[in-house]
Amino acid sequence: MRLDKFLSETGKGTRTQVKKLISSKKVSVNGIIVTDSAMKIDEENDVVDIEGEKVTYAKIEYYMLNKPKGVISATRDSSRSKQKCVTELIQEKIRDDLFPVGRLDKDTEGLLIITNDGDLAHRLLSPKKHVDKTYYVELDGRLSTEEAERIMGGIDIGDEKPTLPCEITRLSDTTCFITIREGRYHEIKRMFATGGLKVKELKRISMGPIALDAELGAGEYRPLTEEEIQLLRNFDKTEDETALSE
Repeated sequence: MRLDKFLSETGKGTRTQVKKLISSKKVSVNGIIVTDSAMKIDEENDVVDIEGEKVTYAKIEYYMLNKPKGVISATRDSSRSKQKCVTELIQEKIRDDLFPVGRLDKDTEGLLIITNDGDLAHRLLSPKKHVDKTYYVELDGRLSTEEAERIMGGIDIGDEKPTLPCEITRLSDTTCFITIREGRYHEIKRMFATGGLKVKELKRISMGPIALDAELGAGEYRPLTEEEIQLLRNFDKTEDETALSE
């Protein structure tokens, strides 16, 4: 890998910025100062320092974030308002190319996987996969058993086709868990709105085989464990095998 590419991928700046760092003799490889931005390095074994501080490299990173309200599910906000983005919350990230797998509305909390594994993200988000996503819902009125059953069967929310069947577990008259397998715009809010109910609180608690860590407060995160990463990878393979057999 080129030295300038290595430094930009590890969040040390744009290609132009890191080239200036290198030309100003602030970068060393294996203890030797270098000025050639195009120098090839072994990112796994060579030791790269910027002014004596070692640069840590990771090819792929995976984080679990408990997204808080008021933060948008994006890598950057190009609007004038410059709203805070979920990737800005990951302070210990090594790479500069992380992104959220899917999105949660600005006022929705809960589980988001943050990674730079594009292949895995594509598979988890593919409409053909119908990956389970479970949410905790608080409503402004009573959810009857009949209304829950109506929604679970698939309903018209104004799109070209009805929603897919889902599962609802009533926790009380005004709270429930709902598991959906799509990712339409404001889908859950629109589903309950067809029965005159407004969603007051919405929090995603699981996606596929990964459940939100109960110890993570709003805005907190942690790296996925190796077991969780393998669950995602094995889940992904299982889904592929199932699709091929259908």
